[in-house]
Amino acid sequence: MRFLVYDRLLGIGDDYWIEDDRGNKVFLVDAKALRLRDTWELKDAQGRVLIDIHQKMFALRDTMVIERGGEPLARLKRKRLSLLRNHYRVTLADGTELDVSGKILDREFAIEYDGELLAVVSRRWLTLRDTYGVDVVREDADPALLIALTVCVIHLAEKEREDG
Repeated sequence: MRFLVYDRLLGIGDDYWIEDDRGNKVFLVDAKALRLRDTWELKDAQGRVLIDIHQKMFALRDTMVIERGGEPLARLKRKRLSLLRNHYRVTLADGTELDVSGKILDREFAIEYDGELLAVVSRRWLTLRDTYGVDVVREDADPALLIALTVCVIHLAEKEREDG
């Protein structure tokens, strides 16, 4: 499954659609303005909230929290003691860990579980300059979760670059 994201900096109040490879609107990233923390909802084409994304308040390191139906689904933060600046660790609610690494700001990175590829984020496949793809490699992977992780990783990397 391949999804297309029209690249833009994620700012407060910026909403945008994510399309499938046939041009159908699949997910809406709905940014919530006027909040104390960075917050988004990932909605389906009918407007139903699939996933809530927000930045954890009062964390030592920037941490993004992903919830589904009010229940914790995942927590994402930059990997500690990593030689690679763009390496993030995702801890799912059941304790499973995923790794996200690559050139985040260039939109060239991978999401892996135990060395097995789940999704690839890349601009290489596309001819439109301001577009990147999220290619979900595994059939049994959760596309909404992988899209939410992509939103989180890019947000944290952009924020780190601005603060850096």
